[in-house]
Amino acid sequence: MYAIVRTGGKQYRVSVNDILRVETLPGTKGDEVVLTDVVLLSDGTGPKTGKDAASAQVTGRIMQQVRAKKVLVFKKRRRKNYRRRQGHRQDLTELKITAIQ
Repeated sequence: MYAIVRTGGKQYRVSVNDILRVETLPGTKGDEVVLTDVVLLSDGTGPKTGKDAASAQVTGRIMQQVRAKKVLVFKKRRRKNYRRRQGHRQDLTELKITAIQ
């Protein structure tokens, strides 16, 4: 059984006991999160979409709040002695999927 859920502007294919990193969700370690935006649900008899999948929900537990690897942004204008370097680290939430209903 698997589901495709939408969170943080992205879609993820999840099954029970999967661990995935998503955009930051509020909460602390050990909190339970319910994802209600289910795009597709497959329970072995075939995929369900639309209204059939809208009633489903995916629950997970927050394992930890982490930060992604640093991404460097470098801007340069040739021949003008203009160089700017900036770093960015995205905040992420690591979830463990506990149930698909």
